[in-house]
Amino acid sequence: MLQVTQLSKSFGQFMVLYNVNFAVKENEVVALLGPNGAGKTTMVNLISGHLRPDSGKIMLSGKDITGAPPHVRIALGIARNFQITQLFEELTVLDNVRNCIFSVEGRSGRFFKPASSYERVTAEALDILETFNLADFAGEMAEGLSEGDKKILDTAMAFALKANFLLLDEPTSGVATADKFKVMDTIITAIQERGTATLIIEHDMDIVAEYTHRVMVLSEGHILADGASAEVMADKQVKETLFGVSD
Repeated sequence: MLQVTQLSKSFGQFMVLYNVNFAVKENEVVALLGPNGAGKTTMVNLISGHLRPDSGKIMLSGKDITGAPPHVRIALGIARNFQITQLFEELTVLDNVRNCIFSVEGRSGRFFKPASSYERVTAEALDILETFNLADFAGEMAEGLSEGDKKILDTAMAFALKANFLLLDEPTSGVATADKFKVMDTIITAIQERGTATLIIEHDMDIVAEYTHRVMVLSEGHILADGASAEVMADKQVKETLFGVSD
């Protein structure tokens, strides 16, 4: 599905990523961990096209997308959420998802009749909201949602872009501890129903252990470890890097 080869990125004299290599398979849910400043969000921005690498290659389903802009990657099936939710808070929950569908179909801003009259798009948007347990909030303004439901809506909007590869940048950040598992249960259930390959940036070890197939640890610009979560989290170097402890 996604293949990253020899990827490097620097900002001035500071090398953030250096010759990074990894792959994510179809239907796989992978976590990317690392201490602050390790380059996790930079990696997401490179894959989504919001940054360009200094060198290396990014392939999606055999197609070289290294130089492709974000809108092209969206058309090819890459979608992302953000650490800070990117919602249209003055619109309803339904219209947030419906606008994403219009956008990916190239009809955003070119309505010749009310958006509600597009029955197919409305039905598709409601189906997505049902998948994400948000159907009961369809007519409410997005600004009135809880932080957890805003996070879920943010991911639902990414799904509305017809994603087959999803980037989730800290999907539980800012969510109350008691709500984190509700948010992830909803998101992961939807991912599994769709069979969407997913890369999750996350710092909560309980979330990582519960919801991901595989864990990669990014440290000092390279992949320190890559494997099953139990094996990776038992690694001495990983413990020292993530928790500052050693056996």
